[in-house]
Amino acid sequence: MTRSSLDLPQQSGRLAVITGTGGLGYEAALVLARAGARVVIAGRNAEKGREAVSTIMAAAPQAEVSFEELDLASLASIERFAVRMIDRGDGIDLLINNAGIMSPPQRRTTEDGVEMQFGVNHLGHFALTLRLLPLLRQVPTPRVVSVTSLAQHYAKLDFDDLQSAQNYKPGRAYCASKLVQAMFAIELQRRSDAKGWGLLSLAAHPGFATTNLFENGKGGASLGSLISTRIVGPLLGQSPADGAKPTLYAATSPDIRGGRLYGPKGFMEMKGAPGECDFAKAAKDERDAARLWQISEDLAGLRLDA
Repeated sequence: MTRSSLDLPQQSGRLAVITGTGGLGYEAALVLARAGARVVIAGRNAEKGREAVSTIMAAAPQAEVSFEELDLASLASIERFAVRMIDRGDGIDLLINNAGIMSPPQRRTTEDGVEMQFGVNHLGHFALTLRLLPLLRQVPTPRVVSVTSLAQHYAKLDFDDLQSAQNYKPGRAYCASKLVQAMFAIELQRRSDAKGWGLLSLAAHPGFATTNLFENGKGGASLGSLISTRIVGPLLGQSPADGAKPTLYAATSPDIRGGRLYGPKGFMEMKGAPGECDFAKAAKDERDAARLWQISEDLAGLRLDA
């Protein structure tokens, strides 16, 4: 399936903010820029960000794409980024919460003392979304797409050890971070509906996409990850370009419903054309989602009263 088979609607006039400078984020940025959207790529590595912009501009000379520094492991960096975006004054049509890390072998914490996978994959994007909410609400039909994973189905959330301080296991912490991302996407839609924010909050998962996510953990790839990416991936997985299609589908399709998950519809949802998929049962627990939202507000130091 090629990019064109998505039948991507024309994106002229839309402003899209995408976290992550490579992999799925880069692929989504490229497709949206080619379709006419103004794209802001946000990431912590300025060199990679500028390289991504240059590569997109070479492929699509008419593209409007720029890089902004954003470290999701720093609440201060997130605030600075949001202030810069607010100073620009442009309403945001699309926020794609894409960046993430996977299974660093040793427990690490963010600048703010939060376990790294929970902090980057969930809390950073939670804080970013809340800080950008005024800009999202400036446009008629804003969308927020949170990129989760099939790993949500293997997660068990322990509110007594939400940040794995007592018992850190890399894979288990990663799965939990993907589950809470899914919970956030659903809860954001609930709150938008209740408070009249006008958002479409969606989740997407890439199936088994052969990206550099393992390396982003800064711990080096394990034997298991090498087997997965170099042996299993080519057999059962798909490229980053194909892995970005569920995100693009959620971001642009007119036939979309808020609070839903989109992913590949092929074998075991590991690859194939995008369509609606099922969340993990745990992701749909309204009581747990409300509790998670409260904890996230406390950790981020943010509170929405409106």
